[in-house]
Amino acid sequence: MNYLRLTLASLRNRTLTTTLTVLSIGLSVGLFVGVERMRLAARESFQGTVSGAQILAGARAGSVQLLLYAIFHIGNATRNVTYKSYKDISSNPAVEWAIPISLGDSYRGFRVVGTDQNFYKYYQFRDRKSLSFESGAPASDIFDVVLGADVARSLNHSMGKEIVISHGVAEKSLIHHDDKPFVVKGILAKTGTPIDRSVFITLEGMEAIHIDWKSGAQPSEEEHVDAQTVRKMKIQIGAITAFLMRMKSPGQILRYQRTINDYAAEPLTAVTPGAALQELWQTVGYAEDALRIISVFVVLVGLSGMFLSIYTTLGERRREMAILRALGARAYHIVMLLLLEAATVTIAGCMVGVGIVYALLFAFQPWIETQFGIFIPVQLLSPAEWGYLGIVIVCGILTGLIPAFRAYRNALHDGLSVRV
Repeated sequence: MNYLRLTLASLRNRTLTTTLTVLSIGLSVGLFVGVERMRLAARESFQGTVSGAQILAGARAGSVQLLLYAIFHIGNATRNVTYKSYKDISSNPAVEWAIPISLGDSYRGFRVVGTDQNFYKYYQFRDRKSLSFESGAPASDIFDVVLGADVARSLNHSMGKEIVISHGVAEKSLIHHDDKPFVVKGILAKTGTPIDRSVFITLEGMEAIHIDWKSGAQPSEEEHVDAQTVRKMKIQIGAITAFLMRMKSPGQILRYQRTINDYAAEPLTAVTPGAALQELWQTVGYAEDALRIISVFVVLVGLSGMFLSIYTTLGERRREMAILRALGARAYHIVMLLLLEAATVTIAGCMVGVGIVYALLFAFQPWIETQFGIFIPVQLLSPAEWGYLGIVIVCGILTGLIPAFRAYRNALHDGLSVRV
């Protein structure tokens, strides 16, 4: 008996019902695979935010807190690190390079980051990619500023634009450093990291806009120092927020991390970014689990639709079963046909679902990366995704067991005739 040909003929005979069932399973599988890809892409985007650095150090704090404010610019540091300590630690011969990070101000809701030339030279993200410029060059003058890709796009800024930095990190600040404007020197290319939503100036520029401030308060008219006067001054950097480092030898990472944690001059915390990210994901792991549970239930709803479709049509198909019996089919042949029907519908639904995911990725991948900073690669299904699809297909076949068992009983009961 040609089971596949009979199955396809039976499904074609119920084209509308079959199409709706396949589409239902396809949408549920597409959502499941899409959520899984989005989850993994979000994790990889977080992990790819900083790629080359081996040690992240800042004032004494929890590792996740340090990671959030220093790398993702979420929250604020409890205190700063003296620049003297930074120079002392980073000048060790075992250190290959170090990048200082100074936070505190903002521009139209975007964080302003003070740093030096090492940031543009050594900072790496996602698979050790280096920073590149869409236009312009790194900030070098005391009042130069470099914009992240999202900042330039959302504010429609271009090279040579004059901007005024606001004091503090509020989206709508009432205090502005309008006496010391900055000029856009460069615009970074898209990275898909918090860099895209940041504004970069020099460490000297960060000190310059606060040089006449006393204990966090605005200067009086007599104490005010204008931009031209600041240019003639020798700016001394007092403190930074955190710093990134890479060691010359991987074997020195843990040893030097302990050295920083035991630093006598001031209390510091040093962590490896990878370990801090793992701790962060453990903290937010409940959200991932919730997404998975929702996706699983959506797939179960799709399979339930297939079950109802097959089960509710059994009464109408008893004559079809009797004809098959008359042609020599046994009761177990009927069971095999229904199980193959369930498998065919499930496999077709999985193919439709995967097709929907790839179609949406091709259409919206650039938009998702631009709007949310999450890069979702268009690649072949991973072994884990193949495993998930295999589980869905097995569940689909198992779902067809109940209607198949009922059809088996009907076939035995009806014999070669149908009682209507």
